[in-house]
Amino acid sequence: MGYMQVEEHTTNMLHLKRSPGIRSWSLLIGIASIGLAAAYYSSDSILWKLFYVTGCLFVAMQNMEEWEEAVFDKTKKVIELKTFSLYALILTMCRRGQEKVVMVMRHLRDVCVQEEKVRYPGKGYLLVLRLATVFSYSLTQTATMGGHSDVEAVASLLKRFLGLEELQCHLPSDNLGLVGLSLLTATIHPSECM
Repeated sequence: MGYMQVEEHTTNMLHLKRSPGIRSWSLLIGIASIGLAAAYYSSDSILWKLFYVTGCLFVAMQNMEEWEEAVFDKTKKVIELKTFSLYALILTMCRRGQEKVVMVMRHLRDVCVQEEKVRYPGKGYLLVLRLATVFSYSLTQTATMGGHSDVEAVASLLKRFLGLEELQCHLPSDNLGLVGLSLLTATIHPSECM
């Protein structure tokens, strides 16, 4: 599975999507199987067996990656980052399963690939959107393990779609909008992005 899949790509809209990978589904099935096996082979009451199964299902859902979407809309001039978690949906009884961040597109100044430490051996890579308002948002909440070629491909697609190469050529390196340089260097270090 790649970093993000292109769902829709027109001149005015770029819609990227990411769903849980094979590792997440394997963990869900493996941990749920442990609960089912414990319930099947135990001589406990039906309540304990139900506890084994639901407990393992909750642990499995906690370890699942989230469904993530990024919509770059040039007509509305906004960037929408959506995250959907099955675990949050079940725990909050359908009230808060989806989170959404909306940003104004004109504040976007750079798209860069960032290396992140992951719990497993290896390195993880994710895409970071750097804004002129000193904030940085990662495109996804989960890093991609292994090589960063998929993440680099999405970064170059975003830069071409948004025209960030031309924007960076026209803007001086010390002028990122109304934000002072001292505040910017205290928050975002250039060494964070590759």
